[in-house]
Amino acid sequence: MKTSVLLFAGLLSLCRAHGKDNYVASLSPNARQMFTESMTWMDDYYDSSAGYLYNFDAASALRHETRSSAWYAFGLLARNSGHDVAEAEKIITNIIAGQYKDPAEQWYGDYQQEPEEPYVGSPNYKAKIYGSFDPNWRGFVGTTFIMAVEEFRHLLSNGTTKLILESLRNATAGDSYRVGGVDGDNLYASYSNPSIMRAFVSGWTGRRLGDKNMTVAGEAYAQEIIDLFNLHSTLSEFNSGTYTGVSLFGLTLWSKYLPADSVMTQYGPKMLGATWNAVAQLWHPDMKNMAGPWDRAYGYDMNKYVSLMALWFWTLLGKEASSLIAKPHVMSHMADYAWAPLFAVLADFHSSLLPKGTVKKLSSFKGERTFSAKAFYPPYDLAARNISTWLSEKLTIGAESFDETVVGGGSTSQTSFNPAVVQWFNGKEIAFISLYPTETALSAVVAPGRLNLTYPKGNASSIFTLVVSTNKQKPTVTEWEDVQGVDVTVSGNVNASYSLSFAGRYGGAASVIRDFEFWNFTYSMPDGFQGTPNLCLEFTLV
Repeated sequence: MKTSVLLFAGLLSLCRAHGKDNYVASLSPNARQMFTESMTWMDDYYDSSAGYLYNFDAASALRHETRSSAWYAFGLLARNSGHDVAEAEKIITNIIAGQYKDPAEQWYGDYQQEPEEPYVGSPNYKAKIYGSFDPNWRGFVGTTFIMAVEEFRHLLSNGTTKLILESLRNATAGDSYRVGGVDGDNLYASYSNPSIMRAFVSGWTGRRLGDKNMTVAGEAYAQEIIDLFNLHSTLSEFNSGTYTGVSLFGLTLWSKYLPADSVMTQYGPKMLGATWNAVAQLWHPDMKNMAGPWDRAYGYDMNKYVSLMALWFWTLLGKEASSLIAKPHVMSHMADYAWAPLFAVLADFHSSLLPKGTVKKLSSFKGERTFSAKAFYPPYDLAARNISTWLSEKLTIGAESFDETVVGGGSTSQTSFNPAVVQWFNGKEIAFISLYPTETALSAVVAPGRLNLTYPKGNASSIFTLVVSTNKQKPTVTEWEDVQGVDVTVSGNVNASYSLSFAGRYGGAASVIRDFEFWNFTYSMPDGFQGTPNLCLEFTLV
């Protein structure tokens, strides 16, 4: 298999070497469409005078953004039309000029989030991880620079290439400062998407610069990721519309750009294939959603936000069969659409790694089925999470049992961790119910039309908080009977009565989550309760 993959890549590269316009033209039709449409959109955001893209957020008051600018620069190199290469080198030079280069600082080798921001750690701009600096951007920008060198070295000047390699040295050295649990950092091998990128950037850069220590460090870190994966043939960060997409991106880099003696080259295709096997079982092509549970989600319905998995689906199935609308840039979380040029360039090689029959499985719903898996995310998981999902034609139910050290799982986020998810088609659109995590342990049992939730460590103060979608047919909800498309029957040892509130953009008792408005159904325990809290939900489509 490895020989055929390398032969495919070699023939593709040869084809693309015959002229500036051949590169994009040689992409598969779906990848070419995604590349062209995303670049046309970003062209409107490019500020040539600054050498950066404007931030896509209208609330940014014409400030610029670093990460998307790197992705756009890569796209300019691929397109190579007019002044594209000169503009790409301008952007790359600007980004590297804004890289933090003091080895004494925790953010050494990281990149500015915007060129307008003060220096991190200065008196009035305190260092805050995932605030004033995002350490994962070393991986996002670093992988982009590597792809630029690998695919377009012949277009880059010697000076720009030298800058890139020095920048990668700094980024790799700075990434080595990251130790999970130290200085507020959460980078463990189990944090799948940035850890996969970290291993790759270190392994590639070490080889390119002849730095044996850097190479060995990348290989060793990759082995930690592989060892975790081999426990259950799953990524620790499991089933995320966004971050599974990043992990697949990273695993494609492992498989394409490293030599045969790398452990990443050896295991990348296997891990990518196993991940797609799970995705193919969880993807519902009619509902255009990956059924739950979701370890980290940026929304409750993939038809309404840009997920990176949707970009992969576009390359494999076509735009209309993905969860993206005709104009992805008006969807929630639309900034990730800027990643499309990189996904498009990788698409043909990536598709060559997919297990046989994957595209067919993704293309149409094959009937009612169940799925089960395990995943392990140390140090947050005290035991492996047990994942169980049931899918039918118009209703899916998925949940995971867990015992964790923090509320919110490995992401330590109550708003992105969705341990139990129900989705159905209500006649107009996808509707959902998601359990908002409030406990460190959950025992979940999924059966056709049924979801049983128990808190093993719960007590009289426990609550079951359900995030329920809004709907256009009946925008004002006063009881379960107002939820459209499904009858919900509630049982268990909770209070029969529940509190109901609304979270809206313009008002309500709470704020929206990931841009989604919702109704909040919360069940508490009866007065004087003793025992183990339990809530059972049964669903009948209407």
